[in-house]
Amino acid sequence: MALHVKLPIGALGLLLSLSSSLRAQDAKQIVQQAVATELAANRDDHSHWRYLKTEDGGGKFVVVETENGAISRHLEEAGKPASPGVIAADNQYIQKFIHDPSLQQKQRQNAAHDDRDAAELLNLLPQAFDWKIESETRETTTLSFRPDPNFHPPDMESRVMGEMAGTLVVDKRQHRIQTMKGALSEDVNIGFGILGKLRQGGTFEVERRQLAPGLWQITQTRVHIEGRALFFKTIGQQEDEVKFDFTAVPPGTTLEQAVVMLNQPQK
Repeated sequence: MALHVKLPIGALGLLLSLSSSLRAQDAKQIVQQAVATELAANRDDHSHWRYLKTEDGGGKFVVVETENGAISRHLEEAGKPASPGVIAADNQYIQKFIHDPSLQQKQRQNAAHDDRDAAELLNLLPQAFDWKIESETRETTTLSFRPDPNFHPPDMESRVMGEMAGTLVVDKRQHRIQTMKGALSEDVNIGFGILGKLRQGGTFEVERRQLAPGLWQITQTRVHIEGRALFFKTIGQQEDEVKFDFTAVPPGTTLEQAVVMLNQPQK
């Protein structure tokens, strides 16, 4: 004989609320684990690469990274082969960079600053947003995020990030972030709109892929945020950057050797 148990409406609502709360905890744990994995991987990743890069406006470059810095040269400008004048200017700067330790040091400092900023924003992901698991496959988990009203951003960059809503895709096996897409959920006013304003709907997209076991790199960055910011000019930006044709650069490669790699014919 079948046994039917009727739950009071209040108890059913409580169960649903608990289930939703547990799912939210699971989602945040996935994000926290992915963030911890990324930060550890960034600390341990000493790889360098030769790759091609395209930018918004039709620019195309070949780039070679080394322990002492990265050098690059135009291949195309505005979608057409780079002119002899542009290539000559690139070659002149490359030679100056190779023989000027202060330029190398400045590039390393800028890269370290960018890494610190990225790490700080990465650390804020679990607390800046409300997270929800949207779907799963055998390989990935897709989560959605929206601003957490209880988040108090420590600076302007995190304030802009905290107004985003979008999706995050995490590799299940390695706990690595594959893609992150978001859009400003509302206008961001800087100084009550007097110092600047970023418009609702501005978008960003970052895609990453594994180039070698355990080694991941950003392959696409697309930022389309419109607005004005009088004292924060770098916040409002338009950027489309795609990296491809990666080849590992051997450890210990010098900048002079990097120039030889720069001159290798394209595939």
